[in-house]
Amino acid sequence: MSWPPARLRRRALIAGAGLTALASTLPHTARAEPGSDREPSGTELRTIDDTVVVFSYGTVLPALDGWTTHEPTRDYLDLDGRWKFAYDRDGAGEAAGWQQPGFDDDDWGTIAVPSSWDLRDNDGWAGYDGADFGKGGSLIDGDGWYRTRVEIPAGWRNRQVRLAFLGAFYRADAWLNGTWLGSHEGGHTPFALPVDGAALRPGRTATIAIRVHRAATYTSYDGTGQPIADDRALPSGPVDYWPYAGLTRSLWLEAVPEVTVAKLLLNADGPTLDARAVIENHGDRPFRGKIIIDPGRRTGGRPVTVPVEVPAGGVAVPAAKLPIPRAPEWSPANPVVLRATATITGTAGRPVTDTLSSTYGRRTVTVGQDQLLLNGKPIFLKGYNWHEETDRSGRSLTRAEYDHELGHAKQLGANLLRNAVYQRHPYVTDWADRNGVLQLDEWDTMWISEAQQAIQLEYGLSAALAAATAWHNHNHPSVIMWGLQNECTPNTPTYRTWLAQMRDAVKAIDLAGRPVTWASATSWDEAFDLADVVGFNEYFGYFYGKSEDLTPTLDQVHANHPGKPIVITENGTWSFWGNHGDPAEAGTEEHHAAYFQAHWDQVVAKPYVAGYAFWLLKDYKQRRNYNMNLNGLSYMGMLRWDGDTPRVVYDTFRAAQPPPWSA
Repeated sequence: MSWPPARLRRRALIAGAGLTALASTLPHTARAEPGSDREPSGTELRTIDDTVVVFSYGTVLPALDGWTTHEPTRDYLDLDGRWKFAYDRDGAGEAAGWQQPGFDDDDWGTIAVPSSWDLRDNDGWAGYDGADFGKGGSLIDGDGWYRTRVEIPAGWRNRQVRLAFLGAFYRADAWLNGTWLGSHEGGHTPFALPVDGAALRPGRTATIAIRVHRAATYTSYDGTGQPIADDRALPSGPVDYWPYAGLTRSLWLEAVPEVTVAKLLLNADGPTLDARAVIENHGDRPFRGKIIIDPGRRTGGRPVTVPVEVPAGGVAVPAAKLPIPRAPEWSPANPVVLRATATITGTAGRPVTDTLSSTYGRRTVTVGQDQLLLNGKPIFLKGYNWHEETDRSGRSLTRAEYDHELGHAKQLGANLLRNAVYQRHPYVTDWADRNGVLQLDEWDTMWISEAQQAIQLEYGLSAALAAATAWHNHNHPSVIMWGLQNECTPNTPTYRTWLAQMRDAVKAIDLAGRPVTWASATSWDEAFDLADVVGFNEYFGYFYGKSEDLTPTLDQVHANHPGKPIVITENGTWSFWGNHGDPAEAGTEEHHAAYFQAHWDQVVAKPYVAGYAFWLLKDYKQRRNYNMNLNGLSYMGMLRWDGDTPRVVYDTFRAAQPPPWSA
């Protein structure tokens, strides 16, 4: 070859995590015991009434909107606030009874929930001074224990109760009144643990204890340590972001009726809403009644009533196709968010049993000849990657911080956020829906070796995370593609099997049929035939080759995969803020900007390229050895770590115009 293909990762190769078993082969278990050969949630897909339903912990994975929406038929106990907290580096807490309600925690400290223990007692987190690297809890690994006490309402005696989490990094085990509820693995995916009725004791004070574990990523953090891998974990070792530890997102107790709407799946394709209500009967008697599905205001549609029968301990999925003749089309220029509601009632004369509402938008995403089509029109994705963190709050952002961080998309004229390598807080998806910013959604499958992919085929964690992501974000119009992996070892039989299984899982769940892509480490990915959109990371002129090598690479990829649109999922370089000089000199702000412009110009010149995502919005933290002297900060951002101070490339990116054919 006279030209080099894109083939190297953004940073050095590291053993990653694993890949999934096909969803249909996931185990039918309520929950896995610690040390099991399967991931702990027992996630599986079951087809019920012609709809694929996600189960975890032996029950339907419920909609987890209680952090922002309270249904009138349900009760909620917000658990955010100050908790008792102690480190347990040796893992001795459980044997010592730290989970028991009678344990004396008077000498424990406290911690805010949500937050990360990395920022605890850490006054050097926000700076670039390498002398602050490792302060506070930022390099404390092992277990951290949380304890709190709450009053359980007496009215919860005949309710189904769950302990809901938006995220806990990395592995969480929870107890209520000394009864173990279950474990969850994966630090960025919402989950819910069913609460055993005998443990609940309504009308009395309950003790909740949660153990969160983060594994060490190096044998030492003095710059000489060797990477540590856990081949079943996702991620499996050192990666290119900071692994914020603890209860990093909100959690709450939620009490629902015995017969409940666990999930409302919505897909508005043209003037019709496909609505499917997943109803779960936790009781010991069959339920017979009806469900009323209302497409909501501004749709021109009317509620539809559907009869429903749910066996004892079973699940049913009544469905309806509802005309919505006046529903506005959702688009970046007109991001109209609608809300549908499903209400269960018993037979005539019986009261409402449960209600669940969900937002949605009327839009389509398809792939045409070489193009990505939004509502039938070709669109070019001007986007960037970003990490979910601030210099004040780590990964536990306030709503004001989210608004500030995400607002840069509007200032930059970007229409795509690549939520690279882990799930973002649901506030991000709600914000994107309201503000007309598209999303490429991903989970924690980053830098995974062939051997680890093989392990995941049995362990099943990446299958569980993929299914949960597609399930939780199904109804959001801003989510337009699923990204299966980032820079994992390609071109092996195991790799191809894994990708096919991941793709099949999300496709089975997604009524909207969103395109599937991934951020390949190479432009020669032999599995691109499995993708709807070809995606790869490229760093020509930085890690290899010359910037101008991108054009022949794009032409060759297009020739290899005719008809498929191409998206550059990553591209960027670095600069020292305030270092000005010749654009040809690496490390200057001018070089940073010129590098972006050179790649952008090549991308927009090709009508078969559907998008480009710059690496990245702002500087970010990570634990890898190469920049400890900079307090763990990488200098590749358009903005500095404070999220306010721009480099020259910020304005260059803002001025970049998509091709004229883009909608």
